[in-house]
Amino acid sequence: EVQLVESGGGLVQAGGSLRLSCTASGITFDDYAIAWFRQVPRKAREGVSCISSSDGSIYYADSVKGRFTISSDNAKNTVYLQMNNLKPEDTANYYCAAAGGVCGGSYYSRGYLGMDSWGKGTLVTVSS
Repeated sequence: EVQLVESGGGLVQAGGSLRLSCTASGITFDDYAIAWFRQVPRKAREGVSCISSSDGSIYYADSVKGRFTISSDNAKNTVYLQMNNLKPEDTANYYCAAAGGVCGGSYYSRGYLGMDSWGKGTLVTVSS
């Protein structure tokens, strides 16, 4: 059974940085795509970034390219999302998600519908 636990959310001023962590149990990172999504009330869940170790693929939403960096430490079964130059529009609940396979066949092709397991989320608030 897969369990994903996010951490690292908080309150930060515009222009600041946060690093989110997603620690997984019950899976081997080499066999899974690990992604970050975010959601605000009354809006659809939005894909932010994805990483899959098996093929080395990484994806970013256009809205975060150049500001966010995803990375993984497979020995710790942890994926990180380094968020720099944060903007108020980045305010959201951030969720970690996992799917068997690679990002191109799940996250990229199907978005949130392509993910199999979800964490409970961590809140990021960016003040202006």
